[in-house]
Amino acid sequence: MSGPMVHPSAFVDDGATIGEGTRIWHFCHVMPGAVIGARCTLGQNVVVMNGTRIGDNVKIQNNVSIYEGVVLEDDVFCGPSMVFTNVINPRSHVSRKTEYRRTLVRRGATIGANATVLCGTTLGEYCLIGAGAVVTRDVPAHALMTGVPARRTGWVCACGETLEGGGPSFACKACGARYALADDRLTADREGGR
Repeated sequence: MSGPMVHPSAFVDDGATIGEGTRIWHFCHVMPGAVIGARCTLGQNVVVMNGTRIGDNVKIQNNVSIYEGVVLEDDVFCGPSMVFTNVINPRSHVSRKTEYRRTLVRRGATIGANATVLCGTTLGEYCLIGAGAVVTRDVPAHALMTGVPARRTGWVCACGETLEGGGPSFACKACGARYALADDRLTADREGGR
C-alpha cells in the first residue's frame, strides 16, 4: 500500500495523522490533531477540524465539514454537502467551545446528500440517512431515515439495499442476508445466516 495522496491545492497541517492509501483532493484542509484512517477519500472542499477521528475506508464527498466532536467509524459514507453541527445553540457573540457535543457515526453508516445531523446524536451501524433528511435524535442500526425531522421509514441491509419482510424477520433480495426485529432493534439473524 502507498502513503497518502494529497492534491497540491489541499492543506494538511503539521500534527494531522493520515493513513496509508488515503486520497485528499482539491481545496481540502486537514487541521492539526485530526486523525484520518487508511484508504479514505476526501472529495473537493472538505474540512477536517482538529481533534476529529475518521476510521478506515471512509468516503467524504465534496463540501463536507467534519467539526470537532465528530467521530466517523470505519466504512462510513458522507454524501455531497451533508452537514454536521457541534453546538446546539450557537451565537456568534457567545463562545460555546466548552459545549461541543459529540456526534458518533457507527461503522458502515451512509448519510445522503444535503442531509443535516444535529450534534449529540449517534447514528447506528449500517443505517441510511436519506438525502435532505434532518437527524435530530439517535438512529438505530440498519434504520432507513427520511424527512424533516428524520423518521424511520424502513430498514436496510449492510449491503445498502432496502429489506423486505415484516414482523420479526427481514431478508435482503440482493445478498440474502437475514435479520431479526425485536424491541424495535434490527440485528443480523445468526440462525438464518447468508
